[in-house]
Amino acid sequence: MIGIKQVTGGSVSESFLVEGVAFKKTFSYAGFEQQPKKLEKPTIILLKIELELKAERDNAEVRIENVDDFQKIVDAEWTIIYEKMDKMKCLGANIVLSQLPIGDLATQWFADRGIFCAGRVDKDDMQRLAKATGASILTTVNGVSESSLGRCGYFEERQLGAERFNIFEHCKHGKATTIVIRGGAEQFIKEAERSLNDAIMIVRRCFKASKIVPGGGAFEMELSKNIRFYARLQSGRQVAVRNQRFGKALEVIPRTIADNAGLDSLDIMNRLRHKHATDKETGKYFGVNIAGTNAGICNTYSSFVWEPMLVKYNALSAACEAACTILSID
Repeated sequence: MIGIKQVTGGSVSESFLVEGVAFKKTFSYAGFEQQPKKLEKPTIILLKIELELKAERDNAEVRIENVDDFQKIVDAEWTIIYEKMDKMKCLGANIVLSQLPIGDLATQWFADRGIFCAGRVDKDDMQRLAKATGASILTTVNGVSESSLGRCGYFEERQLGAERFNIFEHCKHGKATTIVIRGGAEQFIKEAERSLNDAIMIVRRCFKASKIVPGGGAFEMELSKNIRFYARLQSGRQVAVRNQRFGKALEVIPRTIADNAGLDSLDIMNRLRHKHATDKETGKYFGVNIAGTNAGICNTYSSFVWEPMLVKYNALSAACEAACTILSID
């Protein structure tokens, strides 16, 4: 229910969150500019219906006796479309959205009556909008009940860079949000999206996690200390060396965190080893602190730098399996 939209142009600091649904303006016909661009508390109807006059198929065959019969055939399609649109107006809809095309006839008809419409809306956006506004995606306009219509607090068509966006905010159910990422280059925007996706997945995992461990490399440092201590108790030299190497390999996590933060990783690692070895009570919670002027080491548990246990478990399992696969190659 979190949509991520990319808009080239502007600064990344101009990215923003929409408490609702936003999507790029779809292909529009003449008359679109006459439609309202801002609506307060609109009523929304979502369709999977085509509102467009279609050309007859090449292999269609209709036998008629006179010209009047031909005119009736032509008028029938117009009558059907007008009836559909009139029923939508009677339902009190201010916004009409459809997954299928809405042609120039319908666009102008809606514009004359102060109704906003958009056709060829993406399926994912329609589903998110349905959940957010409480609307149902309809395949007919006959016998539509009030409960099938959606509502939101505010609608606006807004210019963002070179694109125009349809934005639905303060939705009835509030189950959807959209993050609009701005940036000067497409490559930069995609990198920001990947980083954002990683963060969202971690938060999602946190909601489902029942156990946590201190972050900032504290977990790996404590694990490294315990494995090395266990290695010294082993009788076989080969097993002991393997465990020592395994314990040392775990230290790459806090060392990398320190390097990425521009800190002296050698000094940080020495301080962490000393803290974990001497402080029996809270030493196991100490990891790398990259925040502000107090950068160094800190109690990451009391500083609310936490990670889900399941993430650590999966990371260790995947790393061990990858190492074993490499070692098994002759």
